[in-house]
Amino acid sequence: MHNPGDRHSFSTRAIRAGHRRTNEGEQSEPIFATSSFVFENAAQAAARFAYTEEGNVYSRFTNPTVRIFEERLASLEGGSSCVATASGMAAILSTCLGLLGAGDHVLTSQSIFGATRLLFTNILRRFGVEFDFVRLDDIDAWREGIRKQTKLLFLETPANPLTELGDIAALAEIARSYDILLVVDNCFCTPALQRPLDLGAHIVIHSATKYLDGQGRCVGGAVIGDEELVGEKVFSVLRSAGPSMSPFNAWVFLKGLETLELRMNAISENANKLALWLTQQPAVKRVFYPGLEDHPQYDLARIQQRAPGGIVSFEVKGGRDAAWRLIDATEMLSITANLGDVKTTITHPASTTHSRWTTEQREAAGITEDLIRISVGLEDIDDIRADIRLADLD
Repeated sequence: MHNPGDRHSFSTRAIRAGHRRTNEGEQSEPIFATSSFVFENAAQAAARFAYTEEGNVYSRFTNPTVRIFEERLASLEGGSSCVATASGMAAILSTCLGLLGAGDHVLTSQSIFGATRLLFTNILRRFGVEFDFVRLDDIDAWREGIRKQTKLLFLETPANPLTELGDIAALAEIARSYDILLVVDNCFCTPALQRPLDLGAHIVIHSATKYLDGQGRCVGGAVIGDEELVGEKVFSVLRSAGPSMSPFNAWVFLKGLETLELRMNAISENANKLALWLTQQPAVKRVFYPGLEDHPQYDLARIQQRAPGGIVSFEVKGGRDAAWRLIDATEMLSITANLGDVKTTITHPASTTHSRWTTEQREAAGITEDLIRISVGLEDIDDIRADIRLADLD
């Protein structure tokens, strides 16, 4: 079977890249539910383990179904290598373990996922890696925060939950000038809306659990970059430490990639309509969405992203009590901290995703008690708006 390469369009590669039909002639990608693989002889086994012959060895680090997912996602992101992992957090951890050592320093945004910050400060610091946090949108702060020991810059853009943007191209220029790496978490946009490698980033990270799946079925992650950083250094962590993606989950994510572009465009359209509607509601203090003209980085979003994405956050009048009352009054929306689903979800970040941060950390990041985050899905926009009972807060 011909394997579509970069000359094909995004939508074609999202459906066909990476799949090489077996002798069975299957139309859909097969699930290789096996822990190990059989060698023709002892010499071949030795060659596979020595990497002098390509081929499957053990499903912890070589599985055909997982490999299809890795090749397809790498093609969509514009990278030459991808390592699939057991979760998005495993992807971040594997990247750090593969690229950092004791005494190294990481400069990161204060606007990152709650668990990511705790991974950095509560776990990796114990092994001698230092972290400093700066405002995502303050380019001067990024430049001034670099030390002699700085090995990489880490950010997610748009950020969770306030949808701030980091200027990837500007940060990539800084990283190049100091000979350090730029790592971008592309979870909110996916390659359908944003390709950080094209803007100068060295590595892209995904929680495949979110939009890549799109239907809230499986947990997984991925790291995309070049053959040296990802194909060798990050892969070596996967091979030895084993934070591996299961073949079944890889197959589910493959099915998700087939509709990724369609979903992300439709979700962005729904989210934009919801954000505009929220700006007109008396009970809403402020709306955070890159598609709104009053978003501080609206112009950057139009340059850096193909569409604004599906995350809409807003503050309501009345503090935590009002925010909780609004959430509890919903009947259709799913009250869950997950995002990226075709089902619209709603959550209170201060008491869920960022609850383990200190009060001071939340305040510095702008995560207030009256903040609500919605991951807009594909239900009819009129039904989504009707389920958000803002009138009850007046």
